Amino acid sequence: MRKFGTTLVLGGCTFLGAMTGTALLCQFTLMNAQSQKSERSTSNYTVQLSDRFQEVIRTVSPTVVAIDAVKPPAPGKTKPGGESGSGVMVKLEGVRGTLVVTNNHVISGSSADKITVSLSDDRVLRPTKLWADPETDLAVLLLSNEDLPVATWGDSDRAKEGQWVLAFGSPYGLNKSVTHGIISARDRGQVSLGSTIRIKDFLQTDAAVNPGNSGGPLVNLDGEVIGINAAIATDTNGNRGVAFAIPSNLVQKVLQTLVEKGSVSRGYLGVQLASVMDPADALKLGLDKVQGALVEGIYPGTPAEASGLRANDVILQVEGTLIRNENHLINLISGMEPGRKVRLRVWRAAQPIQVEVTVGDWNKGKTSVR
Repeated sequence: MRKFGTTLVLGGCTFLGAMTGTALLCQFTLMNAQSQKSERSTSNYTVQLSDRFQEVIRTVSPTVVAIDAVKPPAPGKTKPGGESGSGVMVKLEGVRGTLVVTNNHVISGSSADKITVSLSDDRVLRPTKLWADPETDLAVLLLSNEDLPVATWGDSDRAKEGQWVLAFGSPYGLNKSVTHGIISARDRGQVSLGSTIRIKDFLQTDAAVNPGNSGGPLVNLDGEVIGINAAIATDTNGNRGVAFAIPSNLVQKVLQTLVEKGSVSRGYLGVQLASVMDPADALKLGLDKVQGALVEGIYPGTPAEASGLRANDVILQVEGTLIRNENHLINLISGMEPGRKVRLRVWRAAQPIQVEVTVGDWNKGKTSVR
């Protein structure tokens, strides 16, 4: 009995060992198959993405232009200055010819006869007319040619963080350049870009953007323009992976208004706002979170003064829209028609109050607030 029992146990161990080895072999085979499948899947995805990039480049590249502008001599200089940038050709219903969208800083100070537009097929054209909106850093050039390739607009409101994008342009004079990256963030407005640029609501991307890319399109993988590249955050004047593009929906509104009316009319209140409200400021004012736009001062003779707004007020809402920060407030009010009455929800002395204000005309009032 003991011998039999021993044989049974040993035989059982041998059987279990065989089963375990078989199971491990099966598991290894399965894992190896899954690994190979994963590698094939990754490889297929990479190929598909590469193919998609190539298709977008084939579609969009013919619509991208290089722009060179000769400008008056800088103060203390005798020789004319110059600027190089990029642009993208588009159509606008009812307008004969082709429009080129670019940045105002690329062509500012230059006249149409001092600007050259180089196409992807190496043709060089001069615009017959130009419009500019310094407050968004946008400019539009009119080319008389009707048969030029044009880009398609996308909906920038649908752009998401992590979405693949391509940046087109002529960095350092290298025409027909393309880089890729993702949308890093939306609604970027706390960016210092000079005294003339007030309307800031950028898409942030890590696609490489360098001097000369200004005015070029930021494009999604459907080949649609969702932004116009405008600025970079850098301490070396080169790419640091932080670039900003003007959203296409804002670009289209400005484009339409410029061509139809020649300039853009904007609203204003006449408040001096804090550029930043930090957590300590919020707590000191009795707020439990950092929100709204903090008023530092009121300009005399403005709608803000007439409404009774005061320094240290925090504007929390405009017509029910929650205000994220000072830049959000500026953009929102700027987009309103002068003369419109709006209701503000204001935080004053640790209590919410309602204030009604009539939106002023920025073109008439801007000289009094600088």
